[in-house]
Amino acid sequence: MASSASPLTTKQSRKVAVASFVGTALESYDQYVYAWLAALFVGPLFFEPLGPTGGVLASFATFAATFFVRPLGAILFGHVGDRIGRRTTLIITITLMGVATGLIGILPTYEQGGWWGAIFIVILRLAQGVSLGGEWGGAVALTTEHASAENRGFFASLVQLGSPVGSILSNVIWLAIFLLVPYENIVVDGWWRLPLLTAFPLLLVALYLRWSIDETPVFKKLVESDARVRYPFVEVLKRSPFALLIAVGGALLGHGSYTLMNTYTTNYGVEILGYQAMEFTMALTIGSLLQLVTIPTFGWLANKYGSAKVVLWGAAGTLIVSFPLYWIILDATFLTLVLIMVIGGILPTASWAALGGMMSDIFDEKTRYTALALAYNIGASVAATLPFLLVVMREATNNAWWHPGVVLAALSLITLVSAAQAGRMKVSDSL
Repeated sequence: MASSASPLTTKQSRKVAVASFVGTALESYDQYVYAWLAALFVGPLFFEPLGPTGGVLASFATFAATFFVRPLGAILFGHVGDRIGRRTTLIITITLMGVATGLIGILPTYEQGGWWGAIFIVILRLAQGVSLGGEWGGAVALTTEHASAENRGFFASLVQLGSPVGSILSNVIWLAIFLLVPYENIVVDGWWRLPLLTAFPLLLVALYLRWSIDETPVFKKLVESDARVRYPFVEVLKRSPFALLIAVGGALLGHGSYTLMNTYTTNYGVEILGYQAMEFTMALTIGSLLQLVTIPTFGWLANKYGSAKVVLWGAAGTLIVSFPLYWIILDATFLTLVLIMVIGGILPTASWAALGGMMSDIFDEKTRYTALALAYNIGASVAATLPFLLVVMREATNNAWWHPGVVLAALSLITLVSAAQAGRMKVSDSL
């Protein structure tokens, strides 16, 4: 639905998009920093008595824990965002995320404090999940409600830049550690704590930027006209269930491909295929750097052709390459590995870049924050089960090369069908 209030100038809209992007970048950085920790170190650090396989499963469970509470965070912060305001809510979510990440960096390991470290890591991961539940929906609502209908797809894509930037920052700091510190000393000397502790200074930057922007003209008009709904979550379920289902399907490939590449494929490549951790770090970093160009490009295409079409194109391309990617990775040179990560990243990036614009177009402004947050985070929760599922599939198929391809193809197909339906929808269709 187009904004019922006059949009701000392009310069002001850009400022809001930058503030939203920096916040989502910090959220993504915190998440990806922990993704590397979960893939390589959480098992031996916090779950040592469970053994190698048990430690990996427990580690992935702590990674997934945030995703399971994200819908709860979406309901909670969606309500606050639709009732009190987008800007205020986003200040709360970013603070919760940054503090929780930093605190993980000071937890005692199993050797230092027994199971207490594992207990607190779960608690802090749940806090991160609640925060994540309210972040993206608010950032997209804040950005699109400051933009004109003609530029909404592009500005919504800028929010998605937070994910690769967060990934780049986390990969760079881990890469520096891998290059400068012997692998065994990362655990012994506590170097694994450094990426987590950097969340504190980064939080201050994000807070400064979010304090400097104003509430959206759309929300201000809702307040002035007394048009806010009393219970946004109930309204979404009652009036927009089909749009919610379509949005969840649309979000699956973006979430699933990141989880697959950054967490599971890293563990699979290092532990099973024999690659060096540094090789995957560099390959993922190169792929993320390219997204700094491809995401705005796909955002521009979303303005030109429609967000739903760009999501569909990305899903179709990913479906085509799903199985070849995992066949080639069996025995690849470093350059081939980089190429695989680039291809495996760029195609889903089309769906990822245009997702915010597509979802914003099918939800009413009165419940937009709640609807966006809920759909996005239900998709994230489903994607969070993938590393655990894939470890089980790996064991059941005796490390068959095609087992990750099955999952990636299924995600692509669901998103393709959802985007096709979203392209035919108007906001009135979901009311």
